[in-house]
Parts: sequence; C-alpha cells; structure tokens
Amino acid sequence: MTTRWFGAPVQRLEDERLLRGKGRFTDDIGEGALECCFVRSPYAHARITSIDVGAARVMPGVVAVYTAADLPFGGVDLPLLIPHPNLTQGRTQRCLASERVRYAGEAVVFVVAEDRYLAEDAAELVQVEYEPLPVVITPEAAERAEHLVHDDVPGNVAAEMLQEVGDVDAAMAKAPHRKQLRLRYERGAASPMEGRAVWARWSQSERKLTVYDSTQSPTSIRGGLAVLFGLPESNVEVIAPDVGGGFGPKIMLFYPDELLVPYAAMQLGRPVKWTEDRQEHFTAVNQERGQVHEVEVAFDDEGRVLALSDDFIHDGGAYTPYGIILPIISAAQLPGPYRLPNYRVRFRDMYTNATPTSPYRGAGRPHACFVMERTLDSIAQELKLDRVEIRRRNLIQADEFPYEVGVAWQDGNTVVYDSGNYPELLDRALAKLGPKPEGDSIGMGLAIYVEGTGVGPYEGAHVQVLVSGKVVAATGIPSQGQAHATVWAQVVADELGVDVKDVEVSSGDTRRFPWGVGTFASRGAVTAGNAMYVAARMVADKAKAIAADQLEAAPEDLELVDGRVRVKGAPDKGIPLGAVAVLSNPVRYAFGGGTEAATQFARKARLGPPLQDGEQPGLEATGYYSPPGSTWAAGCHAAYVRVDPKTFRLEILKYVVVHDCGRVINPLVLQGQIEGGVAQGIGGAFYERLAYDADGQLRNASFM
Repeated sequence: MTTRWFGAPVQRLEDERLLRGKGRFTDDIGEGALECCFVRSPYAHARITSIDVGAARVMPGVVAVYTAADLPFGGVDLPLLIPHPNLTQGRTQRCLASERVRYAGEAVVFVVAEDRYLAEDAAELVQVEYEPLPVVITPEAAERAEHLVHDDVPGNVAAEMLQEVGDVDAAMAKAPHRKQLRLRYERGAASPMEGRAVWARWSQSERKLTVYDSTQSPTSIRGGLAVLFGLPESNVEVIAPDVGGGFGPKIMLFYPDELLVPYAAMQLGRPVKWTEDRQEHFTAVNQERGQVHEVEVAFDDEGRVLALSDDFIHDGGAYTPYGIILPIISAAQLPGPYRLPNYRVRFRDMYTNATPTSPYRGAGRPHACFVMERTLDSIAQELKLDRVEIRRRNLIQADEFPYEVGVAWQDGNTVVYDSGNYPELLDRALAKLGPKPEGDSIGMGLAIYVEGTGVGPYEGAHVQVLVSGKVVAATGIPSQGQAHATVWAQVVADELGVDVKDVEVSSGDTRRFPWGVGTFASRGAVTAGNAMYVAARMVADKAKAIAADQLEAAPEDLELVDGRVRVKGAPDKGIPLGAVAVLSNPVRYAFGGGTEAATQFARKARLGPPLQDGEQPGLEATGYYSPPGSTWAAGCHAAYVRVDPKTFRLEILKYVVVHDCGRVINPLVLQGQIEGGVAQGIGGAFYERLAYDADGQLRNASFM
C-alpha cells in the first residue's frame, strides 16, 4: 500500500495527555505506600568505624531501618552491567556501605517510615562514625597513585586498552610536522527534569512482585530482581510509566534503591516508595564526561593528517558498574569523519573518589569529537590555513564507503561506517550558515561527527488488531520523551492501513511485553521500530490469509487500506479489519461484537480443523529485530559566536545543524530531538561543569 504515515509530520500523540497534567510518573503511584530515604556519606573517602541506628528505630512512625548487616545480600557486590576482558580490576559497590565509603553520597543506611518527612527525621538520628581517608579526586591524581581508592587495585587502574591501526611511529618519524596537545573534558551530569524513583508492592498470596521504576531498562531490572529474590521472571512485573527524561543515567543494574525498595516491600508486606531529591541526584546518580587526552599528531605541508596518537585517562569514579563502555566509545569515535591512515589510541580507566560514571547523552562521543576538532584547529593554526579547508582535506570521501576505521566498537565489532557523504554535510552547513556577520570579536565554530546508533542485541514487539478494528502494539523498551507512542504508531499504521490515532502503543511494561534490552544509545527507532514493522507485517499477512477465504481471492491480491482488507482494483469488495480479527478466533459460543461470524456453523467451510497446523488464534503477532551491527549517522554543526573581550560574555548569533539520519519517520520529532541536543550541548559546554573540591565535595550540587 502507499505510505501514509511513515515520514509524515504527525503531532506527538502523547503530548495532550502530558500537557494537561494527566501523565503518570513513578512518584504519582500512591496506594498508601511507605516512604523511605537514605543516610549517605558526607565524606568522599572514609572508613566506617561504627553505625548506631537505635534511636531511629524507636522513633514513632518509623517502620524499618536497614544497614548492610540487616540484608541477606548486604555483603554482595552489585552486578557489573557490561563485563569486558580488558576490565581486569572491575569493582562495583554494595547496596549499603558497611566498612568503607568511596564517594560523597554513597548510601550507608536505609530508613522506611510512614511518610518521607518521618523518614528524613529518623535519618537525622542515625549516628555514623567515620575515619576520613586521603581523597583521590582528579584522574591526574589517580594516575599518580599516591593514594588508592581500592586497596587491591594497583595504581588505581581499573582497565587499560591499546589499539593501533597502521604504523604510527613510522609515520611520525617521516612526517614534516608534529604537534602535541593536552586536552581536558570536564565532568558533567544529565539532570533530567524527573529524578529517579522506585515504587514496589509484594503480593504474598500470589508471590508476585510489582515494581514501578523510572528506569530506561525495565526488562533488565525484571531479570535481575528475579535472580536476586529467587522468583520466576513471570512473577516479577516491572513498569516504567511516564519517565521525565533519562539521557543514560537511568539505565543501571542496579542502583541500590532498585533492590532495597522491593526488598522492603517484601519484608514489610506494604507498598514502599522512594523518590530522590535533586541534591541526591547530583551526588548519587552516575555522572560522565571527565577525560584528559595527550595527543600527538603528524601532518604534511597541506594539513593532511598522517598519524595520530592519543593517550587518555578516563575518570571512572569510585566504581565501574557499567564497565568500560565510555572510554571504548571515545577511542572508537575519535577519528570521526576523518581519514586517519595511522591511528593509535590507549586509554586507562582510573578510579577516583567521585560519583561513578555511566553513559550520558553521547556516551564518550562528545569527548572524542572535541579532541579531534581541536586537533584539526591546531593544525590549521600551525600552517596558517583555513580551518574549513583543513577539514575538507581530511574528510573521508563518499566513494570510500563502506569505510573500516579498524578499532573496536562497543558491541565488540570493528567499526565500519556503512554509508555517508561527509563533504556534503560540511558544504550544506556552510551554505546555511552564510557569510560572517559584521562586527568585532565574532568567530565561527565548526564540528563534524559520526555517531554509532542502533546497537543490538535485539528488541521485540507485539501487535494485535482488536475486534473493534483498533490496534494495540507493545514493546519492552520505555520512552523518556522520545515520542515512541507516535513514531511506532506511524510504523504500525502504515503496515496495517489504519489511522495512526487508532494505534495504541505500550512501552516499558513487562506485563505487556516481557523481553527487550532498553532505551539508550539512539537505538529505539532502529531496533524496536524494526520489530514493530516485523510484527505488523506478520499481522498484515495473517489478515490477508484469513480474509482471502471470505473474499474468494488470493492473499497476494488483497491490500489493507483505511481499516479494511480489500481486493486490489476493487475497493468496494472488502471487509473491515475488525471483522477479520473476529474471524481469526474460531469460537463455539457467540458473545456479541460480530463473533457470530466466527462460530463453527457460520464460518466458511474449509477442509481440516478450524485452526490448521501452525496457526494461532487472534489477529496478532510477535516480531523481533536483531541488527547485524550499528547504523552510522553523521552531522555537522556550525555557529557564529560573539565573545565580549572584557567580560567573556558569549552570544550565539547563528547556529546551524545538518544531520544525516537516514529515513525520517517523523520530521517534527526529529527536529525536536536535534534542537534539544543543541540546547543540551550548549549547557554542557558552558554551564554544567561539576566542580569538586580537593576533599571530593561537589560544590555546585544544585540549580542555583
């Protein structure tokens, strides 16, 4: 059928509900839940000498107070989410610290009370004695290893990885020009509008655990809870309701609260809820970004890069819950759209007494892009050449694809760019940017990047046509504002020939769809979107097969248009899709809604049983999609900026983005994603550095 919805600028279907205040976030889940809070370490590094919770336990309104000693899993390290052979010294924290704390904000005691106010008051009564230890707060200090974050980790090095393409030393020796740079990228935090929250309820009679969690991966949380508590996965339900932004830090397995809240609900027999405050989010939720790069680049008289060597240290924080994905991505993405015939990259992931790190929007790529672009600017300055021309001379050309970069990607595969036209991106961006405005102290910013998206391993979807003709579709990955309910409805609506508003999408609810990986790394449209397509295609084929009997036509002669299955070229000869859904379920007893047509005496005679071998009742199907590798997008950002030479006040005069994103499902949503990324990038560059002092205290843990 002719595409009607894919590529159309459909207004976001979820917006009216959210704008009218009808959203349902984890903190909105009520049902008389107990509430809780944490006692967190005020020290970045200290030995715990004693914990006294006696006064808190006897306070009126307090239901339970837990230390590590009170938990059956109190001495168990939390899972390492993504192991890697180069992560030889991986360390993860425990739900509650008992002997030593390694960052300010690490949880020590968990308090449950009738409401949050009582829990906070009780937390003030907890007495924890600390013996402060030397603090390692910068990656440079970690490298010096004068003090250790973990006594059993030599040199504070969690992991080290070296990769080389070509012969860097030989190319350096022959090069007419060489230059060294030291580049630093500061720590940052995602700070979504909604912080993290968990609500849990335990049904003893059903032995069923229900958890609402503002997570980016409810299916992973479900699997982990089932293992930890010894339950069948079918007895664990995890729902990510409306989630007010994620950007990476909301995908973990586990944060301590994601175990402690369900555990308390199971122990106490009442629902339990925890919602973090903003200061907690700044100190206890994973951060990102901090790296220091030592770059040496060799180039010819024309500014073409002959070899590049990058030796960088990554500030991993106090633990490595997410493995070494971040520095791996930085190492893989540093070449970006540029041809590096000889490339060597070595990184060390260093422990510091700061909050642990995990991916935050871009996940290692912003660091890499920053380093490469500053390196090219330095070459241009050295040779007194135009910065644009330097980039043109080093860009991979359109006829070189597929292009093998030669280093490892986050999925273990070698980076191979599938397609692209990087010179055209640059040309289009410069054309849109136009001539430089008149005036003093005006400069041009320019950056080109390649972005690995659609990483596996897989996602799935279930699509069903109801007897009303409406369609319900479900997938395991949740939305945090990406308009999943709209774009996936567009995919399904096209395949089934229905109005996009007649498709209801459920995401992030393991009751509706129990399998999947999660929403991260710009993968939703590629993985779950394709799974939606596969499932909807299967439903469409099934609808044609069922309707073929009724319409006395071959399935290949049928089409799905305007909510009907009809004969091609004979639009009046067809039946509603809802009627086909009725016929898909052979019944003995009619129960209204057109089911009379599906009873055994009303159905058109056919040889054999009502359901042939391999057939299933219902006009529904489940489909999965597993990408063979990442999809490589690319883009170019360019801007004119005025800087006051006295105050250094910055004014962005014009900002242009050209982004090669393949086939666009919804241009309105795409524009919103790009504009949001620009705003977030500006914030990260100028306003959001996390400032730790020498004692490991975060000095700007607020929006003030």
